[in-house]
Amino acid sequence: MSRCDKYICVNIQPVWAFSEVMLAEEKRTRKLVAIKCIPKKALEGKGSSIENEIAVLHKIKHANIVSLQDIFESKSHLYLVMQLVSGGELFDRIVEKGFYTEKDASKLIQQILDAVKYLHDMGIVHRDLKPENLLYYSMDEDSKIMISDFGLSKIEGSGSVMSTACGTPGYVAPEVLAQKPYSKAVDCWSIGVIAYILLCGYPPFYDENDAKLFEQILKAEYEFDSPYWDDISDSAKDFIVHLMEKDPSQRYTCEQALQHPWIAGDTALDKNIHESVSAQIKKNFAKSKWKQAFNATAVVRHMRRLQLGTSQEGQMQSTLPSPLAVLRVSVMGMTSRTAPTMSILLVRSECQSSCSNQ
Repeated sequence: MSRCDKYICVNIQPVWAFSEVMLAEEKRTRKLVAIKCIPKKALEGKGSSIENEIAVLHKIKHANIVSLQDIFESKSHLYLVMQLVSGGELFDRIVEKGFYTEKDASKLIQQILDAVKYLHDMGIVHRDLKPENLLYYSMDEDSKIMISDFGLSKIEGSGSVMSTACGTPGYVAPEVLAQKPYSKAVDCWSIGVIAYILLCGYPPFYDENDAKLFEQILKAEYEFDSPYWDDISDSAKDFIVHLMEKDPSQRYTCEQALQHPWIAGDTALDKNIHESVSAQIKKNFAKSKWKQAFNATAVVRHMRRLQLGTSQEGQMQSTLPSPLAVLRVSVMGMTSRTAPTMSILLVRSECQSSCSNQ
C-alpha cells in the first residue's frame, strides 16, 4: 500500500502563500492528522527552505512542539503529515475565557520556554516565534500549548554564523534588524514580546510605518503604559525586561528565564485581567475571515454524519476510481462555536498511480 492510500482527507485552508493544509484521518487507526500539501512548482527556488524545515522536524520530539509524522509525494505535490492540533490559536482561547490571570500567562510562557530550551539544546533556532505559531493541542480547558511552523528555523552548524534578516516585524530582535550576526538569543527576545502581549493585549512596538517600527525595535524603546500595566506585578515586568534586553549577550537565556521567580516561583498574580487584555487583543489582533479558528474534530464528525467517513470506506472505494477519497470543504469564517457550512465535492485523487512508496 502506498502512503497516500492510508488517509481520508478534508481540504481546510491555505497556510502559506504556496501551500494548503488538509485535515486527514488515517484509515487503519482513525487517528486525525494534518497534511501540509505543497505544489512542487511552488518549490522551484525554495527547495533548500523546505529541506531545512524537514531536517529540523526530523530532529525534534517534544510534548510542546508539533511533530512531523510522515512524508510522501505525488508527481505534482509534496505532502508533510503533521501531528494534528485542534484547540485553536492562543489569542482566540484567551478572548473566549471569562477568567485570565498572570499565572495563566506564566504557565503558557513556561511551556514555550521549555520547548525553545529543548530546541536550543539541539542547536536549533526557530527564528519566527509569534502568537500565530502557538496553538492549543485540543479544546480541553487544560490543553497544552504547541509551537508550530519551522519554515524559518535554522540548525546551527559548527562555526556557522546566522545573519539572514528573517522573522515577523514586531517580534524580531534588534540585532536582526541591525543586520548583525545573531544567535539563539533572537528567540528569547521574541518570547519576551509574546509575554508582554499576554499581559496587556497589545504589542510593545507598533507603527503604521515599518521604518519607524524598526527604529523603535532597534532602540528597544517600549513602555509599561498606564492603566494597562497598573495591575501587573513588578516581577512580571522584570521578567520581560530581562528577555527584551537590547544587548543579546546580556539577554536572558531560556534556562535563566525558566529560573525567574515569575516562572519558577509564586510571584505571578491571581488577579483577573481578562477584561482589559481581551479587549486589547480584539482591538489589536483582528483576523481576516480565512484565518478564523476551526474545530478539526467537528469537521470529521460532520463528515461521518454524512456517511463519508471511514465507516463508509468500502462503499467509497467501490464508487471512486482512487483509493484516497478527498473531500473539498469550504470553511470560510467557521469557528469552533458554530457548525460548519460545508460545500462538499468528491474528487479523484492523483495519488493512485503517482504516489511514491518512500
